[in-house]
Amino acid sequence: MDDLAALPNQLAVKKLQCRAIIETPKGCRNKFDYDPDSNLFMLGGLLPEGMIFPFDFGFIPSTLGDDGDPLDIMVLMDAPAHVGCLIDVRIIGIIEAKQTQDGKTERNDRLLGVAVHSYDHEGLQSIDDVSKTLLTQVEEFFVSYNKQRGKKFKITRTGGPKRAVKFLKAGIEAYKSNSKKRA
Repeated sequence: MDDLAALPNQLAVKKLQCRAIIETPKGCRNKFDYDPDSNLFMLGGLLPEGMIFPFDFGFIPSTLGDDGDPLDIMVLMDAPAHVGCLIDVRIIGIIEAKQTQDGKTERNDRLLGVAVHSYDHEGLQSIDDVSKTLLTQVEEFFVSYNKQRGKKFKITRTGGPKRAVKFLKAGIEAYKSNSKKRA
């Protein structure tokens, strides 16, 4: 079986759409990580009692971030998906952040998307359409989640779909460049 992280992401810039693979479903305390060597999803950690993923969390295939992993995305959807689910999403924004662990700081931004098949969130076209309360809660989730893992997560800014797609394109180019080096 092929590496899921290498699947085509089918980015359609004009529609602001691409595909995402869910690692951890909404409402889950277990944090799952895709393992390309086994092509399975492995338990990567457990959130403390009372803390859950507020929305589905995963990655955009055929991308590469500064941390060496595919680009992260949180997907707003009506009900939780399952681990490994491939979803068409509309990119609505980005949460830009710096993550520090053991004195080393790197960018670890989070894309924000809406499942194309969503009734509850179908009207969201930009991060600006997300209620400030909900956006603050999502940001605080990332800060708390990383703190539990001994990391400092500092949000530097948020951006709309154009900024997010620019970031996504850079991640696609980084993936292509890295793939050529390995070939």
